[in-house]
Amino acid sequence: MKKIFDYFDTRYRAEMLGRPISQTGPVITVSRLTGCDGREVAAELVAKLNIRYNTNKWKWVDKDIIYHAAHELKTDAQRVETYYQGFGMTDISQMIMAFSGTFVTDSSVKKAIREVVTSIAHDGYAVIIGRGGVAITREMANALHIRLVAPLYWRVENVMKKKSMVIEKAEEYVVETDEKRHRLIVDFLDKKPLSIDYLFDVTLNRSSFSVEEISSMIMTAYETKLAYRQ
Repeated sequence: MKKIFDYFDTRYRAEMLGRPISQTGPVITVSRLTGCDGREVAAELVAKLNIRYNTNKWKWVDKDIIYHAAHELKTDAQRVETYYQGFGMTDISQMIMAFSGTFVTDSSVKKAIREVVTSIAHDGYAVIIGRGGVAITREMANALHIRLVAPLYWRVENVMKKKSMVIEKAEEYVVETDEKRHRLIVDFLDKKPLSIDYLFDVTLNRSSFSVEEISSMIMTAYETKLAYRQ
């Protein structure tokens, strides 16, 4: 499997970004409401794809994008995470960074993320979890965009179990994280739509199916839409 660091090599990324759109992908993006087990679904899906096609090409990426975008920008991961969390830099923090010689703006973080996600998608055989992936890759023909949803209190209960939170904290976490993820997708779009539903090829209710079942349904959608192009 190609190491994620390859996407942060300037020459390699330039090669990926320069590929004709017809020669890019395939890529699957998985956007999810909080508490829908996106990572578990992606891991299961990648395992199924590699077995089905007798390969080890498929990989899934998530927080790697944050850590290595920070490495490229010569800043700490928390700075990139701050952008993902929807908190812009204050005038004071920008001034401090300027004096320290590590000035990194929101626009530079956004540009780095966009280029990294695009190069991963162009290289192909990737399942990208969140990180604005559906918005960044929306023009790619060789892409499948999945949305995982579930009722609010099903997701709250799931978060309570996985993060050992009391219900009040879990409710707050779910609502706030949903808002941040929505804003991130919209931020990578050229226009600000009233709804982002149109971006997704398939929306699946996580509360109705197991992780294994969800991954199998995504496999079917992938083979219906994209596999014939390989």
